[in-house]
Amino acid sequence: MKGDAAYSTVGSQQKQEGKLWDSMKTTGFILGTSLLLFAAFRNSVTWHLQKFWGASGDFWQAQWEKVLHLLGGSEWSLPIFLPPSTTGMAVVPSLVYWCFNGLLMVADVTGKPNFITRYRIQLGKNDPVDPEKLRQAVHTVLLNQVFISLPMMMLMLPVMKWRGQPCSKELPTFHWFLLELSIFIPVEEILFYYSHRLVHHPLLYKRIHKQHHEWTAPVGVVSLYAHPVEHVFSNMLPSLVGQIILGSHVASIMVWLCLAILATSISHCGYHLPFLPSPEFHDFHHLKFNQCYGVLGVLDRLHGTDTLFKQTKAYERHVILLSLTPLTETIPDSPKKAK
Repeated sequence: MKGDAAYSTVGSQQKQEGKLWDSMKTTGFILGTSLLLFAAFRNSVTWHLQKFWGASGDFWQAQWEKVLHLLGGSEWSLPIFLPPSTTGMAVVPSLVYWCFNGLLMVADVTGKPNFITRYRIQLGKNDPVDPEKLRQAVHTVLLNQVFISLPMMMLMLPVMKWRGQPCSKELPTFHWFLLELSIFIPVEEILFYYSHRLVHHPLLYKRIHKQHHEWTAPVGVVSLYAHPVEHVFSNMLPSLVGQIILGSHVASIMVWLCLAILATSISHCGYHLPFLPSPEFHDFHHLKFNQCYGVLGVLDRLHGTDTLFKQTKAYERHVILLSLTPLTETIPDSPKKAK
């Protein structure tokens, strides 16, 4: 019996080591392929994009200088226009957040237009959404934006000035911005994954993260519906640390935050819309709680926190929809077993 137990333990360890090695190989393959693709297309796609960027560079440079002149050269005025993370308090990121989610809220409350609601992931849920519950979420989001995000940006500006020249008159080049993105994305993935798993600890979940999980079928505006502590450590900091490390220009920060706010809104929107990134991964997290903690899924693969997800139809639907037929129709859920 002891021999069998020892053999089982050794077998389990070997299985875990094999799983870790498979995850490392997958991560290496993804990173290596990305580098090779970047090198292959550097002289083609990036050349054309750089040409476009350069052709319009004078225009954007002139607009940036007008903004600086309008503000009288006061750097402390800039956070009103370009604040941090997914707060929506910046003019451009906030327009992205509220315009995108405003359209979704109309669909959530009215059930129209059909060309949006027909792509609902969790059928029969939020159809329509509870208006009172939605108002509470909007109220909480606004409080987080005004009383947490904006003050954080005011405190962040001196750090950014110490790291570089965030408010300089010269805008960054296109290739430098691509390099910044290659840092921002993995930094956010690492910090969000582990901070997210931390707030799922029983000691923190009930006091902090449970508020966000009131929505088992999320909607777009819920992307920033969180306890203030979670808003700081899971929403804000993962998106900002990369910029602090690189001492990024506020223009780079603005573009990155627009991308980040769009990504998190899509992942919470509850609709698998055509030609947009798949929200199935994070939607499944809201449904099951203990799966799919990350953004990209690389760390979930490494730590085995996506095993249940991979056994579901949601995993099969976790692709970019390239047709107008909802994936719930082409890949429907398996019929529930009769009790």
